[in-house]
Amino acid sequence: MTVQTLAGLEGVRALTCPEPEREIRGVYIGDLLSWVMGRAEADNVWITIMTNINIVAVASLADTSCILLAEGVTPEQSVLDTAEAKGVNILQSAKPIYETAMQLREFV
Repeated sequence: MTVQTLAGLEGVRALTCPEPEREIRGVYIGDLLSWVMGRAEADNVWITIMTNINIVAVASLADTSCILLAEGVTPEQSVLDTAEAKGVNILQSAKPIYETAMQLREFV
């Protein structure tokens, strides 16, 4: 599955998508940034509700395919601008974290 395919799922939308063809090979869920840095794997979708600027750095360091913001949370425009400039895909889902993860189970 690619980030672009994920962005096309029901209830998911791209907020930034500079690398739409990036492959997804797993899912990681977490909000403690230091924990995510040490445990998320390259090409994972990272599901979180965190929206501060540090998510862009963590996604970049962990080499995740994208950040998927659950619960309908929306980052500030400056976070989106930084993500776009750094090549970090950010998607959004209005669904709760559990439902968001369950939606991905048949694709990843």
